[in-house]
Amino acid sequence: MLIGKSTRESDVPNLLKRASVLSASALTAIVLGTGTAHAALTPAQLASVTDDYSFSKSLSQFNSIRDNRPYADQLDWSSDACSWSPDKPFGFDFKPACHRHDFGYRNNKRQGRWNADKKLRVDDKFKADMYSICGGNIACKGTANVYYAAVRKWGT
Repeated sequence: MLIGKSTRESDVPNLLKRASVLSASALTAIVLGTGTAHAALTPAQLASVTDDYSFSKSLSQFNSIRDNRPYADQLDWSSDACSWSPDKPFGFDFKPACHRHDFGYRNNKRQGRWNADKKLRVDDKFKADMYSICGGNIACKGTANVYYAAVRKWGT
């Protein structure tokens, strides 16, 4: 309801109260962000969510999830992209694959679930993600193979 000729004077205080509540709500959303609140996960749920994001989601789904950073107090969303390697070798953008790779390493370590089998699984998903970025481009897949060999040998 707008204040105009048809607004009674007795309605004005209520309108002002509503406007101040809406303004405060909008300010709170801007300051705190508009992300969805999530309840804390149990360790088993956290492991399940980590594995789901790491292995079951498509790369584009993972990147959408990463943009929202759910469970930010429990999951490590940080990334240095492709570390010391170029993020876009020869124009092939491997950065999204590197983000998921970092997510897998960091969160499995943080959760005490890091071992040789988990490393292999995270590294293999990294290769699959890079291949999905490459499509049918053989030169891109060759570059992906070099990145994969590097994480297999030096990834910690």
